[in-house]
Amino acid sequence: MSQRSSSLKNLNSLIYSYSFQLNTNCQETVCCFLLFFSFSQSWLEKHSRILGFFIDGKFSSPADRQTQDVTDSKAAVVCSTLCAKDEDVASAASSAAGGFKTWSELSCYQRAKVLLKLASVLQRHSQCASELCELSQSSTSPAVLIRLAQYYASWAQLRDTLMPEWIPQGVVAVVVSDECSVYFLLLKVLPALAMGNAVIVVPGKTTALPALLLAQLFMEAGIPAGVLNVVTGSEALLGAKVAQNPQVNYQTYSGRQQTGEALAKAVAGWGVPMSFCLSLSSVCPFIIFDSADLDSAVDGVIELAFKKKRDFQWVLCVQESVLDIVVARLKLRMNGMKCVPLATETDRKLIDAAVLEAQQQGATLIQSCPPGTGALYPPTVLCGLAPSCESVISPPPGPVLPLISFRSSAEGVALGNHSPHGQAASIWTEDLTLALESAKSLCVGSVWVNCHSVMDPALPLCGRRESGNCTDGGREGLYQFLRPSHSPSLPHSSPSSINYADFGSTASKFMIPEGFDPSSVPRFYSQFVGGQLCKADSGCSRSVLAPGGSVLAHCPDGGRKDVRNAVEAAIKVQPGWMKKRSAARSQSLYSLADSLDKRRRDLAVSIQTQTGISLEEAEKEVQLSISRLSDWAARCDKEQGGTPFLPQSGSALSSPEALGVLGVILPNSKPLLSLVSLLGAAIAMGNAVVMVPSEKYPLPALEFIQVLQASDIPGGLVSIITGGRDQLTQALANHSVIQSIWYWGSKEGCQFLQYSCVSPLKRLWLHCEEEEEEREAGQNWTSSNPSLQEELWRTAVVWKSIWIPTA
Repeated sequence: MSQRSSSLKNLNSLIYSYSFQLNTNCQETVCCFLLFFSFSQSWLEKHSRILGFFIDGKFSSPADRQTQDVTDSKAAVVCSTLCAKDEDVASAASSAAGGFKTWSELSCYQRAKVLLKLASVLQRHSQCASELCELSQSSTSPAVLIRLAQYYASWAQLRDTLMPEWIPQGVVAVVVSDECSVYFLLLKVLPALAMGNAVIVVPGKTTALPALLLAQLFMEAGIPAGVLNVVTGSEALLGAKVAQNPQVNYQTYSGRQQTGEALAKAVAGWGVPMSFCLSLSSVCPFIIFDSADLDSAVDGVIELAFKKKRDFQWVLCVQESVLDIVVARLKLRMNGMKCVPLATETDRKLIDAAVLEAQQQGATLIQSCPPGTGALYPPTVLCGLAPSCESVISPPPGPVLPLISFRSSAEGVALGNHSPHGQAASIWTEDLTLALESAKSLCVGSVWVNCHSVMDPALPLCGRRESGNCTDGGREGLYQFLRPSHSPSLPHSSPSSINYADFGSTASKFMIPEGFDPSSVPRFYSQFVGGQLCKADSGCSRSVLAPGGSVLAHCPDGGRKDVRNAVEAAIKVQPGWMKKRSAARSQSLYSLADSLDKRRRDLAVSIQTQTGISLEEAEKEVQLSISRLSDWAARCDKEQGGTPFLPQSGSALSSPEALGVLGVILPNSKPLLSLVSLLGAAIAMGNAVVMVPSEKYPLPALEFIQVLQASDIPGGLVSIITGGRDQLTQALANHSVIQSIWYWGSKEGCQFLQYSCVSPLKRLWLHCEEEEEEREAGQNWTSSNPSLQEELWRTAVVWKSIWIPTA
């Protein structure tokens, strides 16, 4: 028996070897012969079913490495992968740094040619790729992979033509969790490569096999050695080690929220920007209105909810007037459906506990058959749940679908926005007006109308709130792998020793000059909260010093309560501001620019007095500020998304939307110009903003309050709070409503935000002023480079995609 197994192993290895060496014509000749053998088994046998790392263009299997088993859907061991050590990470990073130098020096045409050839290679070996995906429980159609390669090949060709002011990040680490699909893996890897980066992939267990095979196929397509490397192991631990390597410039993660949080905290302070797509933890609404084609909607539920592997968790929301019909048709369709294998036996315990709790809260069950024992569970619908039920907020794993009802269409949309996540939604109605209004009102990145789970790389996939802080797909998804040519890459640094619980709890102190006479201070300033001038809630103030050390004025020493009041005011006004026509927002910004123009002399004197620069330079800064506001006013109605061409039947829309309420901690450099540049970008796109002026130079921002009061900007849309930078940073970071923080400040502040802003998740744009000033590499606010406004605009919006089938 062992001799027969050995012979089969040798034969499979021989087949595999020949299949990768023959040209296309020869492969077609032996196609019928190869069909009798499993491509995937042959590939695994060639590697003795113990897969090493893929580094510098070849497989390597160092000795003395721990292994982890990869199992199939029946819990049978398919193969083993190695667990990388520190030296393996260092080797991969060194290889990637060398590969980046070679890859980035190629022309756009040469990089595109490699990706186009990859599409051909994938087509030739599609059977092997498909089988490996199936074996590792990470099913993705080979046709989808081919489409991804072709799409990003075209972007590789057009990068310098359409994005001439942008350059690649460098070495990019792509980390994915165990249950992430190959589609989401390649939605990170391919755009990173297309933009000229080198990539280190840290796959989860289920994606390790396809990732290693794809690395080999990339080599066959002609990618230079070192451009794509794959190291395996525990993704959270290994991802942190990769990010801490000084040769890595950027890291992006796809997977579950818990792993993402652990990874973010481990990487905080190392100077590596990170982005997250937390789709696997996302809870998405499946909304059936009474105007829907109910048969099609129920078919969609059955297809989506009871698959063994789902990219998202779903909650079924049904309008009350058709609830009984939908429930009856679900019972009919589910009758006789087979039990679904669970990923682990632990999932069974979670499901049993969730079902028992739901029943205790009054839920009724629809099940295709009685639940047995072990790692199998029947398709189950939990009917009659309240929106506050734990099974609705966080559905259990496996084929279990919570069902809640709603009365009106407005209530249905409100239920759809009930989840803290915002990845996707599926809505079912034959009323086009209702479909478009609901799609616009749902706070999610993708909306499928009368369909579900339709994806294409041409459209952005953008998570909201707890679902992620990055955009994948489309042109918009390319920018995370690029940086403006005027912006140097951030240097690596070691984390500072920070007590995160106490950060910002002690306000910074100013040294008051000896012999200071309070009566000599010409002015006590007020801050601007909710459209009103006010003192700090604490009643405290702080001194504002001139460059020579003398006291110029006093300003409020704001804190947590002031931030809370500002956010409460912003929540009331921001939705109405966002819904305003872009032309109306444009006119308000023109009004703000005109108001600034009328007070140009006062602002120039304030800048001169505060910073010590000449009056002429201060006047130039004011003039640039007026021009910058006018630029944002003009841009309000110029960026409206579009309708990309898609290979599928139907139509799709993509459009930018406001983030919500932003927190902005302003830089020391160009205190007025930086303020209006950031303020203009934020409110032009429909956001509200809470601004913290420079702790060193707050007076120009406080003088700007009068400009705001004289303009058409609604009260509460912009608040300006002065005080200790760390104290106000901590207050903004801990406020759940703040969706994004733009920060210029200390290294410790950047580290605190990276560590703290993962729960709730926020979009971060961080700048360490100390390091930038030391390297003379800070933001050039006076630059007319178009990539400056492009970067500001893209940081101020999120993207929504809407799919509408026509056949």
